[in-house]
Amino acid sequence: MKFVFIGDTIGRTGRKALNQFLPYILEKYKPDFITINVENIAGGFGITKKVLNQLKQFPFDVFTSGNHIFDKKDIFEIFKEEERILRPANYPPEVPGKGYVIVEKNNKKIAVINLMGRVFMGLLLDCPFRKFDEIYNGIKDEVDYIIVDFHAEATSEKTAFGYYVDGRASIVYGTHSHVATADEKVLPKGTVYLSDIGMTGAYHSVIGMRLDEPIQKFLTGISKKYEVSKEGLLFQAFFVDLTKIKPYFERIKLVDEGQNYQTL
Repeated sequence: MKFVFIGDTIGRTGRKALNQFLPYILEKYKPDFITINVENIAGGFGITKKVLNQLKQFPFDVFTSGNHIFDKKDIFEIFKEEERILRPANYPPEVPGKGYVIVEKNNKKIAVINLMGRVFMGLLLDCPFRKFDEIYNGIKDEVDYIIVDFHAEATSEKTAFGYYVDGRASIVYGTHSHVATADEKVLPKGTVYLSDIGMTGAYHSVIGMRLDEPIQKFLTGISKKYEVSKEGLLFQAFFVDLTKIKPYFERIKLVDEGQNYQTL
């Protein structure tokens, strides 16, 4: 199968980038299966029903997330109505939502597992390594592919996880940092790995946000509300083709710099 994975998509600007670039991606790569991380897609923090309905114009198969998934109250109703939207599986068991889903497509069963790292995340989470083991042992005999969105801050934790699940997961890709890495590779036992896909959002931004607020925070230490940048468009994704014996994979980066960029 051919897969396209889209990382953290930031607010209205990220949705605009989807509208501009995704039709081209669908035409060029002809993916069989598409995931997108939606934890930042509504105003930069969380997701709403309205935005989720807008996304249904595209052929997304699964929606993954991370630490911002509970930032909008709509998520509790969304979890009840939409089985394809995930929260990290290693949240405590009492937390609403689910952490993995099995989708049947093109006569194949694809499991998508959403996990979150613990290093520098500041959250009370179960061990993502052990949670993968638990899920894997329950599904390994019924699926053809296992995909993991590992939402984490530390590249070392992502890398360690990739090697830990090598040969069990088909593909492991990282999200959360909003900055793409260039370490895509096939691990020794066959898992396709990338530490971070990057983001889809504003090209001229600080990880998707307007420049003023984060720069002033670095200068003064005073926090202000972050706003999604509107300056230019950036689309980043990860394409993986597993139709042949040797996997083919490619990082995707598309840019429209726009005309509204102003320096401080």
